[in-house]
Amino acid sequence: MAQAGLDVAGLTAFLQAEFPQVCDDFAVEEVTEEGVIVRLVTAERHLRPGGTVSGPTMFALADVGMYLAILSRLGPVALAVTTNCSIDFMRKPEAGRDLISETRIHKLGRSLAVGDVLIRSEGMEALVARASLTYAIPPERAG
Repeated sequence: MAQAGLDVAGLTAFLQAEFPQVCDDFAVEEVTEEGVIVRLVTAERHLRPGGTVSGPTMFALADVGMYLAILSRLGPVALAVTTNCSIDFMRKPEAGRDLISETRIHKLGRSLAVGDVLIRSEGMEALVARASLTYAIPPERAG
């Protein structure tokens, strides 16, 4: 991991400082060689009719996972932004379980980052969703 990057504590502190409106929804579980593992702490507000986690909530988990994976490498780059996302919803999440995302960065360049996110219901092997994301990285990486 690059020296400028953030560890679990640094990513958690960044979320709390910059995104207080949603920071309690996400828990950074681990920074890995490939990216990060993030938990969505599911609550009633994340559910759609039928008791399953909504698509927009799963999109948010994928987007936050990729963002945090980038920060784990570059440090606090608050203005990195999503430029593309494609998500496949593969099966209904297990009711009453948190969602766990595993993000992998495939390319981290000077201006773009490309990666994917695999989302599972906690304790389950089968994928709930898979997303591919591209982020634009601002020219200045000041935090």
